Amino acid sequence: MKLSFTLLNLLWVSRCCTAISSLSVNTTIGEVQGLINGTHPDVAQFLGIPFAEPPVRDLRWKRPVAKAPVEGSIDATAFSPSCPQYETSEQSVYTIDAREFLISGPTSEDCLTLSIWAPYGSSEMTKEHLPVIVWLYGGGQVTGGAEIAYQIPSSWVQRSQAHIVVQVNYRLNIFGNPQASGLNETVNLGLLDQRVAMEWVRSNIAEFGGDVSRITMWGQSAGAGSVDYYNYAYPEDPIISGIILDSSNSLNYGSGLGPTGSNFTFVAENLGCGNLSASDELTCMKNVSSEEIEAFLKEYQDSSETPSIRFTPVTDNLTRFANYTERTLAGNFSKVPAIHGTNNNEGSSLTDWINNGTTYNETAANINTVQRACWAQSLSQYRHEVDAPTYRYYYTGNFSNISPRNWEGAYHSAELPMIFGTHPIVNFTYNASSSTPFEYEVSHRMQDLWLAFMKDSINGLPQQGWEAYQPGGYALEFAWNDTVTQHIALSRFEENCEDGEGKPGAIPPDHIGPDGMIDG
Repeated sequence: MKLSFTLLNLLWVSRCCTAISSLSVNTTIGEVQGLINGTHPDVAQFLGIPFAEPPVRDLRWKRPVAKAPVEGSIDATAFSPSCPQYETSEQSVYTIDAREFLISGPTSEDCLTLSIWAPYGSSEMTKEHLPVIVWLYGGGQVTGGAEIAYQIPSSWVQRSQAHIVVQVNYRLNIFGNPQASGLNETVNLGLLDQRVAMEWVRSNIAEFGGDVSRITMWGQSAGAGSVDYYNYAYPEDPIISGIILDSSNSLNYGSGLGPTGSNFTFVAENLGCGNLSASDELTCMKNVSSEEIEAFLKEYQDSSETPSIRFTPVTDNLTRFANYTERTLAGNFSKVPAIHGTNNNEGSSLTDWINNGTTYNETAANINTVQRACWAQSLSQYRHEVDAPTYRYYYTGNFSNISPRNWEGAYHSAELPMIFGTHPIVNFTYNASSSTPFEYEVSHRMQDLWLAFMKDSINGLPQQGWEAYQPGGYALEFAWNDTVTQHIALSRFEENCEDGEGKPGAIPPDHIGPDGMIDG
């Protein structure tokens, strides 16, 4: 039997470009010990590596402190806990049909860790440093974490043998965005966690076989917002060579309100820390356990009581700014190339679960879907005006193992199992036959395009036939009408938008434009 060119090429890559040949790696914090598992024998995994000191006790609600060297070796053979959060009791696509998007395992304030997946082989195979992609999870800045079944990249790295993936844990909700008036300075702690993690990656990733000059930063939803915030916060020292924004960007969240401390004080009053000065309130709250705090947030936020409270990044003019449109047009950001896209039914998983999931609020879903596409359209246009390339995509895959109800479609985050290669997971069990041949085709094409961008963020995608945004151009549409990729005219999105906002009653585009197919 003849091997296909693709398989022969993959075998050649695995023989010549393996990133690492040892499960013991020296880093700035000490020797790290990783593992190989039987499912992915060509992937070295280094899980739960601390990049910052645990933000506990006096370090709670303070800027992250880079991890100091430790004595002895660091066991990186199991995931660390995810940062404190709670699972909502409200029914949704995620809590009922797609729990693989939720965290597994425990939570703890000692959570500022990162995990690394790299191709593994003998020292004779190690020839060159590989591109790196750093993943930031979504979850509205209130959920997300280290161990999420759909977001573990072992299968992708096993298949490509040509890149390294890093996943970063960062603080969430009241722990990451406290907005407490007793703080000496206004900071978005979770966003600062991300920067310290990126600095750790820059200092250490070469030891894992990574190329420091080719680090792509990638996020989805709130993770994409974080990536774009980062893109503006460190224009003189970005570390990164490219960014990937799934379903969100810096424009998604408006200008952001400055902190007043009222939300934090409200929580404090309900946890025995009321009627205190700002400083004493903060000190008192540091003595309340994270479990008590999260239990109160779950009870109150799930109840939909008023006034509503939330803890997300605010405008501090350090990690998040007031006017991203002006900053973009002034070129005041890193200007690295970007992949940016949305899905064609974003809102189906973000609206009310009706009649036990038999239907959904289609009108509200369309508003959400259209609006995200309009934000993507606006940012792409602004970036184009200052010569920052943006490659637009539109994901339309509707696969029953990811979207079991006929109305769910390509919901918010549904593209992620395709890129991570985790789409065959059903009920947390990998079953290769649960995905269709077409699903594998789409997954592999998305993986290969993302990899081309990682390898060369300037030339990689044009060489694959994917041209950057320009007025009157197109987005690359994935998985519509049994075709892997095809063009969809950007005018289909523009006609739904006015001044960056979705027009009332607009319906997301759901079919190809006049340009025809790119490949299939």
